[in-house]
Amino acid sequence: MDAALLEQLLDDAFDSAVVHHGYTSYMRDYEVIVHMTADPRTGIEPAYVRYLFKYCVEARCQTTVQPETWRSSLDERLIDHEKGVDLDGYVWGVKWHALYPGATVLSESETARSWKQSIGIDFHEVRIETNAHCLTLVFSDLQVSELPVGYAPFTTD
Repeated sequence: MDAALLEQLLDDAFDSAVVHHGYTSYMRDYEVIVHMTADPRTGIEPAYVRYLFKYCVEARCQTTVQPETWRSSLDERLIDHEKGVDLDGYVWGVKWHALYPGATVLSESETARSWKQSIGIDFHEVRIETNAHCLTLVFSDLQVSELPVGYAPFTTD
């Protein structure tokens, strides 16, 4: 996959809402589901878009929520938006994270270079930062597609 195209595909999702991320049910590829919206005046309908990171050999997820916020966000009511909306702490129940500051291609990745040498195909490393998680993925290819209505992760693909 061309690095410029990879960067453009990732830039298209900037400041959208990540509603799910994780390995697919067959456990080889990693998907990030993004709810994309535009200013209503554009006439562009909101859509759910699947970013499928093919041949994902490494996926790391780390919180970006600060420890003091975590400390005040342990109340189980915070996983339900209606119950947690008026409480102090991070309301996990909103069920999405802002894709901000966004995704970055790590072009000088030693990890990607090592996998390329071992497997014989190109690999890339990307950091995807949201307001609650930082994902680091090492993969070979990226497929982007709009999801059909009713798509749910962890169904048989």
